[in-house]
Amino acid sequence: MNSDQASGVWEQLKGKAKVIWGELSDDDFTKAEGSMDKLFGVIEKRFGDTKEQIKAKIDGFHIR
Repeated sequence: MNSDQASGVWEQLKGKAKVIWGELSDDDFTKAEGSMDKLFGVIEKRFGDTKEQIKAKIDGFHIR
């Protein structure tokens, strides 16, 4: 995966996360530094969801 593809995946993840956890701020994404694991940590801390719950919500979310 090249950097453009990785950037695209990150943007898709951010978009889904913003819809699912509407209270996430741009600062939260900055703290995650482009890392999915770090973003999961931010979500775990703010919302109390487990890593498995976060993955399930993101995987189950489809933009229509």
